[in-house]
Amino acid sequence: MELLKEKIRREGKVISGDILKVDSFLNHQIDPVLMLKVGEEFARRFGGEVINKVLTVEASGIAVALMTGLVLRVPVVFAKKRQPSTIGSGAYRGQVRSFTREEVVDIVVAGSYLGPGDRVLIIDDFLASGEAARGLLEIVEQAGAEVAGVGIVIEKVFQSGGDYLRRQGMRVESLVQIGSLEGGNIEFLN
Repeated sequence: MELLKEKIRREGKVISGDILKVDSFLNHQIDPVLMLKVGEEFARRFGGEVINKVLTVEASGIAVALMTGLVLRVPVVFAKKRQPSTIGSGAYRGQVRSFTREEVVDIVVAGSYLGPGDRVLIIDDFLASGEAARGLLEIVEQAGAEVAGVGIVIEKVFQSGGDYLRRQGMRVESLVQIGSLEGGNIEFLN
C-alpha cells in the first residue's frame, strides 16, 4: 500500500533496530483518512471471506479495526487490558507480552460478544513477535469461533510473529512489510 509506505517514510522514526515509531498517524495521533484507506484495503483483501466480527486489542488496534468494521459493515470487538466489573463471568481471556512495554498483560472479551458461529477477522497495527495475535487467537478458540484471517498494518518480518502465524495455517495480510530497521533505515519488502 503505497500511501502507507509514503506516510511511514515521511513521519516514521526508527528508534532502534527493533522499534519503528509511527505514533504521529497510527497509534497516538490518528490520521482518519489514512485509517479509512487502510480499512478499505483490508476489506478488499479479505473480501472473499465470510466475516461477521472484527477483533483487536485496545488501544492501538482500535482505529484500524473500527475503519475495517465500518467498510465490512460488521461489529468491532476489542479485548480490554483490564477486566471491568461490568464484564462479569463468562469472559474469554488471553495473555499478551507487550514488545514495547516489556510486560505481560491479561486481555479479556465479554462472552456475549464472541461465540460459536462467529467468523472473526483479527486486526492489529503491528506484527512483531506475534504476541497480540496469539492472545486474540486464545480468545477466539475459547469462544468456539473461527478465524477468517489476520490483518496487520505493519509487519516487521525480521521478527518471528508472521512466520509463527503462517506456520499455524493462518492467512496473514500485511499492508506493509519491513525487512530491517538497521542503521536507522526503513527497508520495505513489499
